[in-house]
Amino acid sequence: MCMLHDFARDYAFAADAKDDVLLPEAERGHFMGFRRSNGRTGTRNFLGILTSVNCSASVARFATRELERSGILDQFPGIDGVVPIVHGTGCGMASKGEGFDVLSRTLWGYATHPNFAAVVMVGLGCEMFQIARFKSDFGVDETDSFRTLTIQDEGGTRRTVEHIVGALTEMLPAAAACRRAARPLSELILALQCGGSDGYSALTANPALGVASDILVRHGGTSILSETPEIYGAEHLLTRRAASREVGEKLVSRIRWWEDYTARNAGEMNNNPSPGNKAGGLTTILEKSLGAAAKGGASTLRAVYEYAEPVTERGFVFMDTPGYDPVAATGQVAGGANVICFTTGRGSAFGCKPTPSIKLATNSEIARRMSEDMDINCGDVLDGVPLEEKGRDIFLGYGDAEFVPWQIGAVM
Repeated sequence: MCMLHDFARDYAFAADAKDDVLLPEAERGHFMGFRRSNGRTGTRNFLGILTSVNCSASVARFATRELERSGILDQFPGIDGVVPIVHGTGCGMASKGEGFDVLSRTLWGYATHPNFAAVVMVGLGCEMFQIARFKSDFGVDETDSFRTLTIQDEGGTRRTVEHIVGALTEMLPAAAACRRAARPLSELILALQCGGSDGYSALTANPALGVASDILVRHGGTSILSETPEIYGAEHLLTRRAASREVGEKLVSRIRWWEDYTARNAGEMNNNPSPGNKAGGLTTILEKSLGAAAKGGASTLRAVYEYAEPVTERGFVFMDTPGYDPVAATGQVAGGANVICFTTGRGSAFGCKPTPSIKLATNSEIARRMSEDMDINCGDVLDGVPLEEKGRDIFLGYGDAEFVPWQIGAVM
């Protein structure tokens, strides 16, 4: 088995930092979005059923089916649907520490996500992740667009389903009253993702997405690069672009965390790509990292966030996440991403409700073979289409739920 040996990096913190050139306000673009009462903008208008624990997952799915079967959503065409956000944790875990904090941030990010017009959060009642504590820690109040309940307090599964359906039915008129309106592109937060990569990723879709990311930054928007293990070996290309030494050092500190984390779990950062990556022509993690980093374009790195932290800085930023796509995208969405661009060369079929996922094929063959899953073919870059032109195509182009919070700590 071929392993990539460690090598020295010249981090050159902030050596290439520059002020991003923003377009004048009058020249910046707009998109049709949903403005929320807190000033944020959504790209979708969903109702959400958010679970605090695995034990309430079935209830959330039952309530979703009841609402869909009832036909009431047909009366409110302004609603994009109901999304049950379920997961496999919330209990059997420590009540404090890094793992608990990550779950808390993730659930808070979804509970307040601008792509949800209204949310009901449901728990079992006896789990480690208590809704009452969650509300206290984040200063959450019950409102016309956010309500909570537990199966044990409601009197069982059937009554809980009835009460969830009832609560969302009451919320429907106000949620459906939201209408799309022209919103500045500065309110777009773009998650940059890649999965099922191949040898063309670094030549076509990833650098084209980097061009689109830079265009969005010039319009005042935000793009989030993630997947820390998949920039390993190429992180020095980002630290040079950091806005300050502190930003660059924070990125390196997350790399060091990962080195320790993998060592504690008998793993390595210098590992091989997946079987699918290798079948697509990638031979080392460094090749994959160089391609993955290309999604970040050339803009200055403004900030580095931990997993699921709220993204508040405008421009190009980085969020520390695993390389596993569903976990990485969940963190980005929790941070506020309201659109995702996902590049793939092997054919990764990934949706991320409540956030739309735009799929970019790295080669024309996968675009043809999986035409119903792919949105944009970047394979024509190999035929001579300039990257700048393809990047503009992506920019102007502006699944079922795969909510997978990062579980860091031990399961108990």
